[in-house]
Amino acid sequence: MYKIEMIVNKGKTMDKEFIEKTKEALIKERNEILASLSDQNEQMHNLVGTVESGDEADRASDRIDGTLLSSLSEASSKRLTQIDNALERIKDGKYGICKSCGQEIARGRLEAIPYVAFCLSCQSKIDRQNR
Repeated sequence: MYKIEMIVNKGKTMDKEFIEKTKEALIKERNEILASLSDQNEQMHNLVGTVESGDEADRASDRIDGTLLSSLSEASSKRLTQIDNALERIKDGKYGICKSCGQEIARGRLEAIPYVAFCLSCQSKIDRQNR
């Protein structure tokens, strides 16, 4: 399914073994997120079912729990999208290459955040623009 090759960019290479290990870690994290989202979805359904019952304090607590679950789901969904995009870059042979400048992303950065799409310099520029 995924074609793993050495990525060559301006004389630098990202080895096949590193990419394969990263792909496995991304798939594992993806599966964990999906399982967590499924559990959160079940908890949300349970909360919705109990909202009609109980006193006002119980309903307020349920609303807070629902809001918390919803924001956790949003963050998990965002990370899931980033992981899927990283897996697609692996498949396309573009993993580890900054989507903005085309330079190789530092291996340490990829080890820390394997789904990162931008080098540190470009990510800093993006963060400054979004402030």
